[in-house]
Amino acid sequence: MATLTTDILVDAFTRVRDELPSQLDGLSAEELRWRPAPDANPIGWLAWHLTRVQDDHLAGVGDVEQAWTSGGWAARFGLPYDEGAIGYGQTSADVGAFTVPDASLLIGYHAAVHDLSVEVVTQLHTPADYERIVDERWDPPVTAAVRIVSVIGDITQHLGQLAYVRGLLDQR
Repeated sequence: MATLTTDILVDAFTRVRDELPSQLDGLSAEELRWRPAPDANPIGWLAWHLTRVQDDHLAGVGDVEQAWTSGGWAARFGLPYDEGAIGYGQTSADVGAFTVPDASLLIGYHAAVHDLSVEVVTQLHTPADYERIVDERWDPPVTAAVRIVSVIGDITQHLGQLAYVRGLLDQR
């Protein structure tokens, strides 16, 4: 069962990893920051946010350091946010302060997070591994399985939002 479960989880993360570059392809720094409305999330920020959530949450499941810090991505991005920021609770002004020179930085970071995610899920072998509590701040506490499914839901929703904004950008 663990192999089937692992295969399904890896497939879900791989689908996002495979689609993200095509949505970012050819975009300039200005286009990555373009907002279809004053408080809307831009493509670049959505890509960063979905990747930060995946990095933060899967590192938590695996009890390993995030790629954001271990791979030096925080320094490469040089964003005006706290190093632990993942996008939750940011104001419109915070989102507006997001900038990257080009899409390759976002694609590279996501590839590193994908590798971390695959490493984490391939270490889960038994039902007990999936039932292990990874976050006690919630009631009920969050298990590894619930956290992973939550991340997959979150990143696929954000990828869809990103694709929608890309479509608006392409049609303007």
